[in-house]
Amino acid sequence: MSDTPATPGPAAAPGPQPPSRLTDPPATGLELRRTPVPRRQTVSWALWDWATQPFNTVIVTFVFTALYLTSDAFVDPAVAALGEEDPAYERALAGLTSGLGAWITVAGVLVAVLAPVLGRRADVSGRRKAWLAGGTAGMVVCMLALFAVRADPAYFVLGAVLIGLGSVAGEIAGVNYNAMLVQVSTPATVGRVSGLGWGLGYVGGIVALVLVVVADGAGWWGMPADDGLPFRVIAVGCAVWTLLFAWPLFRYVPEAPPAPDRPRVGFFASYRVLVRDVVDLYRDARVTFWFLLASAVFRDGLAGVFTFGAVIAAVSFRFSSEEVIAFGIAANLVAGVSTIAVGRLDDRFGPRAVILSSLTTLVACGAAVVVLRDAGATVFWVFGLLLSACVGPAQAASRSFLARVTPAGRESEIFGLYATTGRAASFLAPAAWTLMITLTGATIWGVLGIVAVLLAGLLLMLPVRPPRPDAVAARP
Repeated sequence: MSDTPATPGPAAAPGPQPPSRLTDPPATGLELRRTPVPRRQTVSWALWDWATQPFNTVIVTFVFTALYLTSDAFVDPAVAALGEEDPAYERALAGLTSGLGAWITVAGVLVAVLAPVLGRRADVSGRRKAWLAGGTAGMVVCMLALFAVRADPAYFVLGAVLIGLGSVAGEIAGVNYNAMLVQVSTPATVGRVSGLGWGLGYVGGIVALVLVVVADGAGWWGMPADDGLPFRVIAVGCAVWTLLFAWPLFRYVPEAPPAPDRPRVGFFASYRVLVRDVVDLYRDARVTFWFLLASAVFRDGLAGVFTFGAVIAAVSFRFSSEEVIAFGIAANLVAGVSTIAVGRLDDRFGPRAVILSSLTTLVACGAAVVVLRDAGATVFWVFGLLLSACVGPAQAASRSFLARVTPAGRESEIFGLYATTGRAASFLAPAAWTLMITLTGATIWGVLGIVAVLLAGLLLMLPVRPPRPDAVAARP
């Protein structure tokens, strides 16, 4: 295969047309790796997902923020004494939840602004693992510092800021972790490796959550509940969990080499270079460019499935608190197992096929939840678990797809853009959910809002195709 582009003209030999740029991006990091990867490196990489997921599952989603930081422990005692029926009490809790949301929004903006530039710098310098280590350490420090958040209104801002900073650190670490996928897999194994990591993340988060539920059921073995001590200990426990399981990656997975022929510039100059890189991406690796846009839409729909699933269960299908927790555990376990299993289908049939089939099934199951709602809770158990079984595979296949089409030496930058575009589209599912409920006056119809976002992502994904295997094999 010549490095000089063919010039069209009368003398050109007849035959099939060369692949367009939409289907033939530049050589990728996966194409440059032909030798098998030691299993220890692959498992060590995947364990990072297991190690860090408790921050999202236990601290951000289910326990620390939901049951502690936004509880009346952080409300003025005089207002808390008024009781749940008093409007002032409700307004005080709403102030906590909105305040937490504001700090998390600030964190999201920081991630969107910083992720691609810091990713580019990691690529150019060959310090991808170093940035991952720094982000992981930042998460651990924030979790340890949550022990200082006592049950007092004066500590609320500290707790919200620490969670926001932990989210930023985790996202920056995740950008480089995702980029390292090309270092621990080959073109023949990238799907199952991505699925293994994502699946272990689901399972690890639920195992940590179950341990919290068991400890709570045991009354924390006599630990005093004053000053929010059990919740503060939970945060420390999540930090220790991360340290215990994240270290193998840093011990056994080698650092990435510096990207060749890419200039090193200052931090602020990196933004100017980033704009030029995005333009070049559109011109030279258009499949990567369009996939970033399509995935931003359907990934927000995937996030909406888990964000609002518990709300649908509790409000529309009248699940009790115990049933909601049971469904949450079952849903995450199903998602973890299916994600690991479907990784092999990714390698056999390609990530695009996994993404399209998962999105199609999600659209159908979401519509079924609405249409068959009068049949009762069984409908939600059946189709809700089917929805859960498709979310993880779509997420893992999305990561492996991007790894397959990202130009070599630009993995952290592109996965940084992946994070940025995801943040930019993160309003779609909540907005569609809210709009449908506002128009109909019933929570169940919010499901169709999420279905609409998934369907839009599916339609955007249809014209995005990875390079043909024969084209990849023909590269020098």
